[in-house]
Amino acid sequence: MRLSKLLASRGVASRREAEKLIREGLVAVNGETVTEVVPVDPMNDVVTIDGRPLPKAPPAVYFLYYKPRGLVVTRDDPEGRKSIFDELDLPQRAEPVGRLDMDTEGALLLTNDGDLAYALTHPKHQVPKRYLAKVYRTPDDRDLKAIRDGVFLEDGKTAPAKCRVVETTDTQNAWVEVTVTEGRNRLIRRIFQQLGHPVSKLRRESFATVSIRGMERGQVRPLTPTEIRRLKDLAAGKKPSAAGKKKGKGFAKAKPKKKRHGQHKARGQQRRSGSKGSRKP
Repeated sequence: MRLSKLLASRGVASRREAEKLIREGLVAVNGETVTEVVPVDPMNDVVTIDGRPLPKAPPAVYFLYYKPRGLVVTRDDPEGRKSIFDELDLPQRAEPVGRLDMDTEGALLLTNDGDLAYALTHPKHQVPKRYLAKVYRTPDDRDLKAIRDGVFLEDGKTAPAKCRVVETTDTQNAWVEVTVTEGRNRLIRRIFQQLGHPVSKLRRESFATVSIRGMERGQVRPLTPTEIRRLKDLAAGKKPSAAGKKKGKGFAKAKPKKKRHGQHKARGQQRRSGSKGSRKP
């Protein structure tokens, strides 16, 4: 295991912050200070931070936060802007899964399960992220088709996305629902800007099928066991439609009853005698 991953798994810091602690010479492995991220054996190597032993691994926690606008998703902002961590009061340390820009609100997962967070943000798993965007002027069918097929941006063509117009306003602006599987910076805003429909409001309705439905801005809640199971299935490569579903045994079909040989013969005789009696002389 990489040293930075070990520090993050023990709740000391995020991986990025752990790398900084290592570079600053605050971490030692078996009594020797290291300044680079090296592989370690959690079972046999003794790791200390500023002379103190590592804490035991905390239990895994999973939270959903309805991030309000006006907050950055970082612990140390060089511009000194207000952070989500100024507002959150979690029972133990958890890191955000991915990012939301300062002007975007909505679903943000937080966890100390570093492996799950890494898998959910890896491009190969194509984890769905559903947004609701208020845009200038209602996109026409050609614009919607472009989003579904992929839009050319400065950093390459976007992957196909789902989209639909949810509602139009009195001023002919529109609310558009878009589901993407990429994690590029400010992707939704750049797509609509490219098509001539600048975004004025943006909310992420769900991340990896976990939704903020029924939540208020600023609210945080633990995930349900079903939601956690869905996330782990998505991280393992399952399709969203199958994620979190338990395989049932189903019901066995009833076998047709077998007729006894004697009954079959007797019924045949009754049918023959009945048919003879119905004939006219």
